[in-house]
Amino acid sequence: MAIKRILTHPGGAHKDEFLACSVMIALHAAPVVRREPTADDLADPSVCVIDVGGQHDPIRNNFDHHQLPRDGVPTCALSLVLQHLGLYEDARLAFEWLETAEWFDVQGPTRTAEWLGVERRVISQLNSPIDIAMLRHFAGSNAWDHGDPLYEMMQFLGDDMVFYLQTLRKRMENIADSSELWTVEVGEEKFSALFLPRQDQMADEPSMGLGQYVYLRGLEKQVAALIYPDRRSAGYGLSRFQDHPRLDFTRTKGNSDVHFAHAGGFVAKTTATEPERLRELLVQAWS
Repeated sequence: MAIKRILTHPGGAHKDEFLACSVMIALHAAPVVRREPTADDLADPSVCVIDVGGQHDPIRNNFDHHQLPRDGVPTCALSLVLQHLGLYEDARLAFEWLETAEWFDVQGPTRTAEWLGVERRVISQLNSPIDIAMLRHFAGSNAWDHGDPLYEMMQFLGDDMVFYLQTLRKRMENIADSSELWTVEVGEEKFSALFLPRQDQMADEPSMGLGQYVYLRGLEKQVAALIYPDRRSAGYGLSRFQDHPRLDFTRTKGNSDVHFAHAGGFVAKTTATEPERLRELLVQAWS
């Protein structure tokens, strides 16, 4: 059944219902109303009720988590929506922020900090001004629809999330089929690097693709570097994987074929295309 309205709670806005609404906007392009639901709303499957109403009933498109036991697995409104869409398991693979968002929404910042093993103030230090501004504006109106800049941004955000999740498996399969796992020797030492060759059709920015990070999950202690096609040139980008401490690409900036090396040392761009030359630059960056 087509959804004609997305309904969520009034008052202060939070990341879980904002993102859950964004996903539903991407799939149904329905307006968002912020008020308490009526019994008719909860009974009507064409009204998607998110993060309010005290019911989790996917058949009727009701996705509230507040009635769930607090000592259970942290589950927020976004979790429930993604589970209903069959995207949750891939979301947990691709979006490392999701579990933290679940903890924060259910357990609050103090217990989330304890779970993460950090001081409470770290949670505040990681607050994004983008999150703050968008949530504040979302809370500032009781209705959002096509033509509203924030609504269009939510649709863009939801489209992006759904697209990545729906194509994640294909991305991983493509990486498995096309990539090469290099062994790079530096004297008596050696490390691994994932090489992504240039293809005729590049679906998105190769250096930012989620698939490669999910594909490499569990290999963090082995793989140190990524080599991927640079969209701004015919060459390649070189970056350290999971901020590997032994690679510093500022060591390569004196080469004529390296046209950019970030001062932070974590990435460089080269016009080189031959695998042997790319390996040489990785060796130079190793310390």
